[in-house]
Amino acid sequence: MENQIETLADISLPWIEWIGPYIWLQAAIIIALGLVLAFIAERLIVATLEKIVARTSSAVDDEVIAALKRPLFLSIFFISLALATYRLNLPTPLTNITLASLTTITVIAWLGFFIRLTHVILGAFSKAQGRYEFVQPSTLPLFDNSAKLLLFLSALYFIFLAWGINVSALIASAGIVGLALSFGAQDALSNIFGGMSILADRPFKVGDFINLDTGERGEVTHIGLRSTRLLTRDDVEISVPNSVMGNAKVINETGGPHEKFRIRVGVGVAYGSDIDQVEQALINVASSHPEICTTPKPLTRFRAFGNSSLDFELLAWVNEPILRGRLEHELHCGVYKAFNEAGIVIPFPQQDIHIKNQD
Repeated sequence: MENQIETLADISLPWIEWIGPYIWLQAAIIIALGLVLAFIAERLIVATLEKIVARTSSAVDDEVIAALKRPLFLSIFFISLALATYRLNLPTPLTNITLASLTTITVIAWLGFFIRLTHVILGAFSKAQGRYEFVQPSTLPLFDNSAKLLLFLSALYFIFLAWGINVSALIASAGIVGLALSFGAQDALSNIFGGMSILADRPFKVGDFINLDTGERGEVTHIGLRSTRLLTRDDVEISVPNSVMGNAKVINETGGPHEKFRIRVGVGVAYGSDIDQVEQALINVASSHPEICTTPKPLTRFRAFGNSSLDFELLAWVNEPILRGRLEHELHCGVYKAFNEAGIVIPFPQQDIHIKNQD
């Protein structure tokens, strides 16, 4: 930045020498012109941009333009202060200190602008449901703090350059410290990266019913950066580390083209039963239930010739996976009552023992 200011001084300062040998007056005029230009830029450029973004429906661009006023004003005004410093021909150490101080204040001003810009953009992403699922209200603090940390380190780097501090050794030390921390926090980092992969890949979302290969089944209530929480039908909350969730086989009952879920009721009837009567009784039980979907329609399947029975299965759709347990119970009760009324026998396993007498 100092080289750019020197180049600008070589170009612009000869135009001010017509005033005469009064370098303090020249410096004052440079500062006054810089102040005027800063006000003009703030009023003209920012006002024009405000009129343009006012036509949009989003409030994000309005906040960005509002945050731009201060750093833009300070940057133009501080450039005039730097030119005035060169015009005064101060001692080199004093000139360097002045320029470094101006650069530091300018970097801090732009740091505040970019922090606010990042916060506004991430906030807009978190509110845009269905488009940027990796940025959610629960994960917003992590992305916000990570962005602030990166911006702060970048600003610190430019400030060190302005003061002539060698940052190579500091960067090397930071790399060693970061490597040590990564080994010490290996499990935590594994969970964080697992959470980010879940948010990016979206195998499931909050509100879905999932089954894990370890046998757990429940509704996803929270997807954090360290763990995912499931609420079972027993109202028991299970917290699973994201490193485990990222490698687990997950069955998403709510996934697919719609949220409907198919339930199965298996039943066996005695050999010799009228299979058409059995199928009609099963269809009637499902069709008469108010919570069983009519589209797709309930259907039956003759599955197998069992050891003691003819095995049938009733297939019916329900609107949500959460209804599975209760409706399976009600369908089982309905099938049992319907078979009793129709005289359809539900056999039970039995064995006949024949004893042979040698005599």
